[in-house]
Amino acid sequence: MNFGIALLVVGGFFLGGAFSIFRADSDTKGRTTAQLVFAGILLVAALLATVSGILYLAG
Repeated sequence: MNFGIALLVVGGFFLGGAFSIFRADSDTKGRTTAQLVFAGILLVAALLATVSGILYLAG
């Protein structure tokens, strides 16, 4: 498997994890600050991995 494709797959997993954490909320409290922070960190990691994979494949 090419390293660029592996980075794209990892980016997809991170994006799915961010979406899953963002969708998980309590009926009474809503989303907690920790959930939003962790989802944001995963979203940034997903974007970095995806862009890195695209640049690796393009280069």
